[in-house]
Amino acid sequence: MKTLNISISDSEYSKFGIKEANLSFQEIIRIVTRQIAKENLKKSVNLAEKYGLSKMSMEDISKEVKVVRRNAKNSN
Repeated sequence: MKTLNISISDSEYSKFGIKEANLSFQEIIRIVTRQIAKENLKKSVNLAEKYGLSKMSMEDISKEVKVVRRNAKNSN
């Protein structure tokens, strides 16, 4: 097994919620992936609020999905 040393700032250490100094590569991947997912979700929520999509009902969403699917089917 090889050892890889990575340096990160104190703020990144806190941001990623790292509790130990020695982590496996899989643990690093899991931590970083989780953080990226959180950031992407936050961006999606912000965009939904910005464009009024967060106020759509499930019925409105279903209608929009049907229209997009119908248009995609008709364009083929």
